[in-house]
Amino acid sequence: MSTTNPQSDAPSDEGAPRGLRRWSRRPADGSPAAAARARRRSKHRRRVANVAGLMAALVLTGTLYSALSPAQATEESGATESSAEAAGRELYERSCITCHGENLEGVPTRGPSLIGVGEAAVYFQVHTGRMPLVRQEAQAPDKPAVFSDEEIDQLMAYVQANGGGPTLPSGDLREGDLTEGGELFRLNCASCHNFVGEGGALSSGKRAPSLEDANDLEIYTAMLSGPENMPVFGDNQLTPEEKRAIVNYVQTIKAQADPGGAGIGRIGPVAEGVVIWVVGVAALLFGIFWMGSKA
Repeated sequence: MSTTNPQSDAPSDEGAPRGLRRWSRRPADGSPAAAARARRRSKHRRRVANVAGLMAALVLTGTLYSALSPAQATEESGATESSAEAAGRELYERSCITCHGENLEGVPTRGPSLIGVGEAAVYFQVHTGRMPLVRQEAQAPDKPAVFSDEEIDQLMAYVQANGGGPTLPSGDLREGDLTEGGELFRLNCASCHNFVGEGGALSSGKRAPSLEDANDLEIYTAMLSGPENMPVFGDNQLTPEEKRAIVNYVQTIKAQADPGGAGIGRIGPVAEGVVIWVVGVAALLFGIFWMGSKA
């Protein structure tokens, strides 16, 4: 009696080649499992291809940038700037950090913040000898500069790089209109500095200094930074052309001779008349009283 195989209707792979036997064990092409596996493999291959393409694009972009950028000039300028800032940092930590703080933030009751003052304020304060401050007073006196011009440049580079703010002007600072400069000076500056920059007393033990020994850059940076009681004249208050006109006026009036001889605050020939009048009247009164006492 022969037995019947329940799976005798299924195709047998006995006697078939080895490769065909492996193929016959895979699920049929239309099965859901085979389709899902195929989709996963395809999605994985696309991801790998996208990542590889992105990496290749980044490497190519970096290579082209390195090849085409002016690397040597950038490295040289960057090295010079870094060395100036490093030297400025050393000077700052040696002479300024006690009053102005480790990060230019200032120290209460000692010194103000230097954030935002820029190299203009550094030039004015250090070049006129006001800083470093010897002692706390109502006003920092001007005196011979402690640092050399090179050291001042280094301090300016450090403060400008870490705090920002107004920068030094360039070009001829006396190219402004002389007449306009005189009008602007009388309107904005004469109330404190006198009509010809002789200076004058202020309140609380302070005074507006004389401009007799100030150079062009000191006058300009004082307007930019506003030291002591002086207001800040930014470019919105006085344009660069107007500042140059004021500098031209101040330096021109200093170079002119006093009209009429030795003037009092550059008043002019009336100075001698005032002296003669006061001395003469005093002499007459003395004579009158002397003669009256004798009589």
